[in-house]
Amino acid sequence: MHPADIQDRDGGLYLLATLQKTFPKLKTLFADGAYQGPCFGQGVAALRGDLTVVIVKRPAGTKGFTVLPQRWIVERSLAWLNRCRRLAKDWENLNLKALAFLRLASIRCMLRKLCNPK
Repeated sequence: MHPADIQDRDGGLYLLATLQKTFPKLKTLFADGAYQGPCFGQGVAALRGDLTVVIVKRPAGTKGFTVLPQRWIVERSLAWLNRCRRLAKDWENLNLKALAFLRLASIRCMLRKLCNPK
């Protein structure tokens, strides 16, 4: 967590610094256009030299809504989790409880996909 007056790319470096021990096998990081530029790239290289940053851009000449495959995975997963009423509002006092309910919702989504293949 960081203050709201920090830009996304700077906050992304803070997040990456805290997650590098949690996800040591992470090889590719997909990011949107807000993370392009030398500051973010140099910061990632300083933190993890083996991590490749791929900026997902809209195709040139498109107007309106366009499905971008890498970003659609994230948006779809968040939409599935938002179906859980418990996650609609932040009722929990502790972050550990909120994380526990997020994990339960993720398990529920995975079980639905495994038990009801289409």
